[in-house]
Amino acid sequence: MTSVKIIIGGGFGVGKTTFVGSVSEITPLTTEAVMTSTSTEIDDLSVIPGKATTTVAMDFGRISLDRELILYLFGTPGQHRFWFMWDDLVKGAIGAVVLVDVRRVADSFAAVDYFEDSGVPFIVAINRFDDVRTHAVEDVRDALTIDPHVPVVTCDARDRASAKATLIALIDHAVAMRDQGMPISQ
Repeated sequence: MTSVKIIIGGGFGVGKTTFVGSVSEITPLTTEAVMTSTSTEIDDLSVIPGKATTTVAMDFGRISLDRELILYLFGTPGQHRFWFMWDDLVKGAIGAVVLVDVRRVADSFAAVDYFEDSGVPFIVAINRFDDVRTHAVEDVRDALTIDPHVPVVTCDARDRASAKATLIALIDHAVAMRDQGMPISQ
């Protein structure tokens, strides 16, 4: 049996837990904790006022492609104070999806920088939210100063087919990077 590790990363409240949950064949393991009044003073909820919980360690999901190949999905915590866990979560990953909320593009810089620095192949996925103005992929690429070789796609983290298409785009990118001589396992 072969297993493949994929990271779902991004800033606070961009939809990482939702993404893992929408595509996982098992009920995902989540480490959601209720947000306290202390965290509301630290975390900006102005764009996501209904958010009541947050990931404090990771999310975990699984997709069996066949009897011999299994994808393991690990969603990272979004708040900077939990980023010490990222290094451990990323070990052995073939790639990462960086989810972006266009209402808070600046919150994505740290995740993009992290994956650029780590050498892990990644793609950027613009997560669609209801009643949020859409932006052209190239405009988001420019705003985040993403290298031209990094794919930027749109997705709806709530939709299984959309999340699957995003994972396929990541795997295609990771394989292409490997074919160009870059190892895809860190």
